[in-house]
Amino acid sequence: ALDGQIQPVRGTLAVALACRRHRIATLVVPVANAAEAGAVEGLRVLAAPTLREAVGLLSGETVAAPPPAAPPPSGPPADDLDFADVRGQAHAKRALEIAAAGAHNVLLVGPPGGGKTMLARRLAAILPALTRDEILEVSTIWSVAGLLGRQGLLERRPFRAPHHTISVSGLIGGGSPPHPGEVTLAHNGVLFLDEWPEFQQHVLESLRQPLEDGRVTIARARGVGDFPARFQLVAAANPCRRGCPSLDQCLCTPAERDRYLGRLSRPLLDRIDLHVELPALAAADLAGTAPGEPSAAVAARVAAARARQHARFRGSSVRVNAVMSARQVRKLCAPAPEVERLLAQAIERLGLSARGHDRVLRVARTIADLAGAEALRPEHVAEAIQYRGLDRQWRG
Repeated sequence: ALDGQIQPVRGTLAVALACRRHRIATLVVPVANAAEAGAVEGLRVLAAPTLREAVGLLSGETVAAPPPAAPPPSGPPADDLDFADVRGQAHAKRALEIAAAGAHNVLLVGPPGGGKTMLARRLAAILPALTRDEILEVSTIWSVAGLLGRQGLLERRPFRAPHHTISVSGLIGGGSPPHPGEVTLAHNGVLFLDEWPEFQQHVLESLRQPLEDGRVTIARARGVGDFPARFQLVAAANPCRRGCPSLDQCLCTPAERDRYLGRLSRPLLDRIDLHVELPALAAADLAGTAPGEPSAAVAARVAAARARQHARFRGSSVRVNAVMSARQVRKLCAPAPEVERLLAQAIERLGLSARGHDRVLRVARTIADLAGAEALRPEHVAEAIQYRGLDRQWRG
């Protein structure tokens, strides 16, 4: 500013981490960015409101003010985001528990008002808390995007829900110089895409690379941006444009349904581990007053399953079943003969691709972890196969 005041800037946390890596002991930052810079241990942070005070701090003429008090830790998720409030939909709740335990992507298909959005917004409540490294990683991304604010580090998993009119640049990232998009802002968190078929098809297809690689590379004339994008996708869709109760009871013609759900290409669906069809709620589901299972109980089972995965993948960069490589799938998910026969039938009847075959095994491994089982059993694989619902519908 012309009066010498130092304005807030983006990316202060990233600069502070770089200073620590390069053993730079002191960093002068705007007052508004002092909290995020102060989160980096072993770094002396000097907060200056004006250029005059910045010079005084560096020359020793001005006494450095005490660092700002750390913001209070984030409390638990809001009470209105609890699985206990969701009526019925036991099958969908089970699918989301599996998704949370193994970090799997999930597609919810059901009529309007069936609870798709309600369930998706409660997924974050059963995910494990961010580790210290993940907190710094996520907070750095938000700092670069200018979204961190004065509250300090981001301690909860991000939940991003962009509108279906979003562009490729807004979803994946873009601009010159390149800036992160929603897939990067959802890193280590949840990306919720409601009304999935309403997104433009070329926007949906742009999700292929981040879903497969966990990173996004954006090349522009002024430079190349490489952003992390390891998010958990939760997508929701009506069974048709009319919003009929289910795919089996749909009143639309096959051509109308194909035009609507046909926007979801087979290569894109192959990258979704769980296809879950939600039925319309019955009157008995709405009339009951008994609360459902709370998020805390589900989260405990998810945490136990994640602990088994961390022990299994100790010494590698993989932490969850969803991102196992093909080699790890063959080694850690070796099926017994009866399981191989079940998979062969699924490939023949559902037309599973090689990618879909491996995703079934990853989901089955997560189901086994939730059950505390060391080896894959036929019931684990059978349950995983039933979550390939759209393969079955379209194959038929």
